[in-house]
Parts: sequence; C-alpha cells; structure tokens
Amino acid sequence: MAESRRGVVTGRPYLTPEERVKRGRSARRDAPRSSHGEWEPAPDRRPVIDQLEAQASTSVADLVPIRYGRMIESPFRFYRGAASIMAADLASTPRSEMRAQLCGDAHLLNFRLLGSPERRLVFDINDFDETLRGPWEWDVKRLAASLAIAGRENGFDDHQREIVVRTMAGGYREAMRAFAGMTSLDVWYAHGSTERIRELYTDQLDAQRRKNFRRMLEKAKGRDSLQAAEKLTTTVDGRPRIVADPPLVVPLADLLPDLERGEVEAWIRDLVRRYSRSLRSDLRMLLDQYRVVDMARKVVGVGSVGTRCWIVLLAGSDEQDPLFLQIKEANRSVLADYAGESPYAHQGHRVVAGQRLMQAVGDILLGWKRGEDAHGGSHDFYVRQLRDWKGILESRTMVPHSMRIFGELCGATLARAHARSSDRIAIASYLGKGDGFDRALARFAEVYADQNERDHQALVEAVDRGRIRAQAA
Repeated sequence: MAESRRGVVTGRPYLTPEERVKRGRSARRDAPRSSHGEWEPAPDRRPVIDQLEAQASTSVADLVPIRYGRMIESPFRFYRGAASIMAADLASTPRSEMRAQLCGDAHLLNFRLLGSPERRLVFDINDFDETLRGPWEWDVKRLAASLAIAGRENGFDDHQREIVVRTMAGGYREAMRAFAGMTSLDVWYAHGSTERIRELYTDQLDAQRRKNFRRMLEKAKGRDSLQAAEKLTTTVDGRPRIVADPPLVVPLADLLPDLERGEVEAWIRDLVRRYSRSLRSDLRMLLDQYRVVDMARKVVGVGSVGTRCWIVLLAGSDEQDPLFLQIKEANRSVLADYAGESPYAHQGHRVVAGQRLMQAVGDILLGWKRGEDAHGGSHDFYVRQLRDWKGILESRTMVPHSMRIFGELCGATLARAHARSSDRIAIASYLGKGDGFDRALARFAEVYADQNERDHQALVEAVDRGRIRAQAA
C-alpha cells in the first residue's frame, strides 16, 4: 500500500523536516528577524478611548467603572486590560506566516503555578479568554512588552529592561529549537515542572528570596476549594453561604429581587448540570456527587471585569467536602478581526479547546455551555474550578535578576505551548541560532511601552474630564 503524504485527521500536506527547515529560512526574506523591532502607530489608529468604549458596549454596565478604575492605577494595570488595543496594533506588524494556537493575552502575570490532575505543581499559561489560532509572533510580542512595562514600574533602567526582554526571547528561541529536535509525542508530553523553577530560583537568588519562593510554593498547594470555602463562605442557619464583598462578590440573594432571583438560580443550576456533557464520562460521575449550595456574581481580573462571571459553591458528601466552580462568559476573541474567526461557533468551546491544546496539564472540570439568561439573552460560558493549586510570582517584588529568570521561564513555556500546534521545525529554522530576533524584540518592547504609557494617560485624562467614570474596587 502506498504511503500517504497527508495528515490522518485534517489531510494537510506532509512536509519532510528538510522541507520545513527550508520553509522557515525562506520566511526571513519577507519578514526579516530584525523587522520585528519596528512599530509605530498606524495613521488611522482609533483613539484609545473610542476602542475602550466599543469594548465596554457588550459588558455588564455597572461593572465597567471598576474595570476603568483598575486600568488607571498604573501603565501595567492598563496594559492588562488592553488586549483588544494591542491586537489591533499587532495586526500590521511583520509576520513569518507560520501560525500557532495563541494565548491571545500572554502578559507575564498569565504565567503561573498550576495544579496537575496528579497533584503536582507545574508552571504554565493560565488565561485563555482570547485564545485563537494566529501568528506566533503576536504572543511573543505581548509577553515582551509586558516585561518592559513591568520593568519600568519596578524602576529598572534601560539596560536592565533590555536584558530581561532579550533573555525571554532567547528562552523562547532556544526552547523552540529544542522542541524542533524532539518527536511529536515527546513535545506533547513535555511540561514545565517546578523542579526547573526551583533550580533557577534557589541557585541564583539570595536567601530571603529563596525563602519567599518556597513559601509561595506551599501557599499555592493550599489554594483549593477547601481554602476558598474557608475564605469566601460563612455559616447561616447551619448552612454554608457565600460572604458578600460588594461590588466584587455579590451573592445572588443580595443581587436580585426574589422572583428574578429564583429564575436566575434555576438557570445557573441547569447550566451546571448541562455543562457536564462537555466533560469525560468519568468526570461527569465525579461532578454528580456534588449538589449546588449557593452562588454569587464575582468580579475577576482587569480585562475580564464587565464580563458575566458567577461562582457556584457545591458540596459533596457534606459541607466539609466543598467544590467551587467559576462560570465565566466567553466573548469573541479580540484577535478574531485580524486572525480570522474561530472554527468553534461556541466561544466557550473555543476557550476550552485552546486551553487544552496549549496547556501541558489542565483542570479536569474545564468545560463549556451556552446559557439563556433570565431576560432571554444568550451567552456563551466556560466553567472551571475557582481555585486549583494556583500560585503567582508577583512582578512588583521582582528585581532585574529575578525578572530575567522569570522571563526566560515564560519564554520557554510559551514555546512549548506553541510547539504543540505549529510547525515547530519551521519556526525554529526561522529564528535560527543567533540573537537577532531577541534584540529586535527588546526594541519593540520599549517602543510599545511608550505607546502604552500614552494610552494609559489618555484614559486618566478621560476620567479627569468626566467622559469616563472610574470606580476603585
């Protein structure tokens, strides 16, 4: 029987490793690696306030001022909420025309410690609200700019920031070259264990920072549903209830009048039941051992403020067996206007599929469902555990040396995530052995950090003039 030259699932043409290497090298002609250092705002760039208001038009109105209140706090907080602005800016930048599944919002605080199903801590990407297939360069550039912006916030000088960004880009490049030499199965099995993180941090940091790092590891293991229940609930008439912390956490009983509350409660219970169909059969059996106890609206993050987000408290064998689920609205990716639409009609399915593709290990209860709200509106949601051994390395406490180490880890982790869904051999060939791409990314990061500061100032001025209302929370 003749050997097929096409993929067994999609039927895409098969290229030999030699052909893929050639593809990567030839891409340098149309998009030289040095060209990635270039960026300037387009002549027809929309005013930043117009862009923010357009995005807010689909958000929960009473939460939008909280989002603006968080974004005006600093240029870095602004950047975290400005993924849609940067998506438009990246659309005109050079690209090698090699695509991967993108995080879509790959700033440094979206890389953190997570719990694997085997109860090991791993280092991986955390947030996939904007995930979509697109040019791999876009994720790397968003990560690069975030490091430069965070470095400015921490008072790093120009040279220190350049070293941080170049090290991240080098970490991405070297990891992609390593993945290019691995089998496809070995790439799939690769994951970011905490051993490499522990090695870097314990070998290269002073005693106090090593102590802080070890404390953070232990704290991450304690961030689970039991800890969430201790922090977020109280006992009322012998039953656990979510504690109100308005406007960030508002129990359903405090949010709506009795009649409407009953409708929304029934809707959320039904959504939890029906979302289970997106899980494996064994995990549906696990979820069936729980019952819904209470629910609340919750404000999360910076860029996500304004989306419909609920937390649901469930109990298993008794109240000492809690499970917290987060039901989060999934809207169209901010990349879609520039990278093309998702093949998934359901935006929650898009988020879950992207997360499963990019993460080495993931939340066993991650799933999706479309829901009709009490007013007949239709919204797409994805569901995950609220807390599952999550730990974050705070950028505000990083000195140049520790941010350089962290950036290298983020770059290598992003390369692993991209290698699963891209032509890793062609991308590695395009990047090459030299540091030309690394140096270009450092230039881009500084130029874009300047633009981000101007955009942040525009928002501050709009708030001062009263055009936009901001609320601290």
